[in-house]
Amino acid sequence: MSRENGRSEVGVEASGTGEQLALIREAVREKKADRAKPRTWRGAELAAELPVARVLVDKGLVHLDRYFDYAVPAAMDAEAQPGVRVRVRFGAGEKGGRREGGKLVSGFIVERVAESEYRGVLAPLAQVLSPERVLSPELLGLCRAVADRYAGTLADVVQLAVPPRRARAEAKPSPPLLAPNAPPEVGSWARYGAGAGFLSALTRGDAPRAVWTALPGATWPQELARAAAAALAGGRGALVVVPDGRAAARVDEALGELIGEGRHVLLTADAGPEERYRRWLAVSRGSVRAVIGTRAAMFAPVADLGLVALWDDGDSSHSDPHAPQPHAREVLIQRSVNERAGFLLGGLSCTVEAAQLVETGWARPLTAEREQVRAAAPLVRTIGEGDEARDAAARAARLPSMAWQVVRDGLTRGPVLVQVPRRGYAPRLACERCRTPARCRACAGPLEAQEAGALACAWCGRAEPDWHCAECGGARLRAQIVGARRTAEELGRAFPAVPVRTSGRDHVLTTVPGAPALVVSTPGAEPVAEGDGYAAALLLDGWALLGRPDLRAGEEALRRWLGAAALVRGQAAGGTVAVIAEPTLRPVQALVRWDPVGHAVRELAERAELGFPPVSRMASVAGRGEDVAELLRTAELPSGAEVLGPVPLPVPDAGRPRRPGDPPPGEEWERALVRVRPGQGAALAAALKAARAARLVKREGEAVRVRIDPPDLG
Repeated sequence: MSRENGRSEVGVEASGTGEQLALIREAVREKKADRAKPRTWRGAELAAELPVARVLVDKGLVHLDRYFDYAVPAAMDAEAQPGVRVRVRFGAGEKGGRREGGKLVSGFIVERVAESEYRGVLAPLAQVLSPERVLSPELLGLCRAVADRYAGTLADVVQLAVPPRRARAEAKPSPPLLAPNAPPEVGSWARYGAGAGFLSALTRGDAPRAVWTALPGATWPQELARAAAAALAGGRGALVVVPDGRAAARVDEALGELIGEGRHVLLTADAGPEERYRRWLAVSRGSVRAVIGTRAAMFAPVADLGLVALWDDGDSSHSDPHAPQPHAREVLIQRSVNERAGFLLGGLSCTVEAAQLVETGWARPLTAEREQVRAAAPLVRTIGEGDEARDAAARAARLPSMAWQVVRDGLTRGPVLVQVPRRGYAPRLACERCRTPARCRACAGPLEAQEAGALACAWCGRAEPDWHCAECGGARLRAQIVGARRTAEELGRAFPAVPVRTSGRDHVLTTVPGAPALVVSTPGAEPVAEGDGYAAALLLDGWALLGRPDLRAGEEALRRWLGAAALVRGQAAGGTVAVIAEPTLRPVQALVRWDPVGHAVRELAERAELGFPPVSRMASVAGRGEDVAELLRTAELPSGAEVLGPVPLPVPDAGRPRRPGDPPPGEEWERALVRVRPGQGAALAAALKAARAARLVKREGEAVRVRIDPPDLG
């Protein structure tokens, strides 16, 4: 190439003057900048600054768990800000230098940048649905952390965190933020040794972390409200998550009495979609700094968060059934760490996860002295299942004589609560002599009976042809609940002069009068008795709870019993609870002593010895047998990972509604469990997520469902 007609860049650089070098370098920079500019359809004018929007597209497919770049038209520049909802064309192809086709989908702008790494033609944003910034950087970071922990996609978690848009609610302004309330009095927190100090720390703006074992009685809503009021008094926000709308209404009323109206909102499904979104917007805009709500409220974007509180973390309602199925406890722990907020995990009972938080030193115990517990708790009497009714009235109600006597005496002083387990509980196998659960000798999973009567492990599938109890040497198993069902009709016939009320799935009562009556309830639906509470309670069919095929059967039975017994008057006021279950069993003894913490600590030690969660981390992989096997073969699991199974999943009953995680109709699925050591949970989640993504990209086989730390292990 001649010097006159033009030179290569290399030639000029080698022999040109300094001025020539500067001109060519400038031309190269301009050429690179021109290539970096997003080209768009029909030559539309782009935003002058930061013309590229990174969008989280509402596609919950694991292989699409990333951001996509779109060009920002100049007409949308002002509204297309990070955090707003947009519509984009997704799946468009490039043809003749233009982007064409694609389906309109929703998404969120997460960032505006000057350049895109994509070298093709960028499609423009199709529409800014609303200028409301609903996905803040803090909320986006939380959703990303939750998605990574549970091997899920960011889009799925954001769908749980940000409620659907309601235009009329967005059009209305939120009220101004009110001044902080005065610090609350200590009140009934004085009954707990460190209660006053915990409230003071929240008011100072510190971040104390506590596992709170509440005393029996109806004061826990007021105590939760005082903790939230203390955080608000320090100028920070508060978030309280409870299992259901009834509990939320009680805490809402208590907090309203403490701090007045306008300083907090109630986020539950009962409010309706538009009203709930209006309240959520008030929180997102910073007009309100306190939230009380059910599970979905765990993502509420409270500004300057000072306290996250969770009540009754053992309740299954706290585990979201939608992908990736996060648990409220883990989400709030993450928020406490990310936002340097105080943490309060409370309940009448104590889960093994709560006990682990204390044992590791992450949280401090917040309990009352034994004298306070004995004064507040009712007298608990145990009745063995073999006890017979010795009089005609007890036989008519099909109750042991002692239980019938407790009911009769209680009705002379007030209402009596009768807790009856729901139908359909399938008891696990246990030694007939000592009631020790039958477990596999290889992996310690639960044994179950096969079609031919043989025993096999429900986790790893290993057969157990010659099972003997490790505790007593017995060789006979128990699988059926002794005794017939007790019903409200039978109790009504035994006590014809007393009204009978029922509370359950179809009709849940919130309160009942303090007059003598029989209140028959399923677990979790017990209404509060007005006045001093119930005079007595009868907990029927203990084996229906203790015999469930679930790793948490004992913990769950104790939680249900404590929830019912806590509604009964204290022992000094004559309150009595009778539980029909084997008196020597650990959960029954914990109820008698009212010692949920001791029970949880012993359960945790036992799980550590057997390698059970939460000491270990576990993942469930379910799908067609060949798909499960292929995913586990290709996944780069952490070193030392133990694969248990796969084993066939039971086919759901034809008449039962389908639940999330059930196999599709007509398909036979299998489930494998992957167990890893502590500290390998993140690597396990990442490996399974990557394996699922690779299968989807290659379009190999059918989808496989992965769940991290499943709460319903057998």
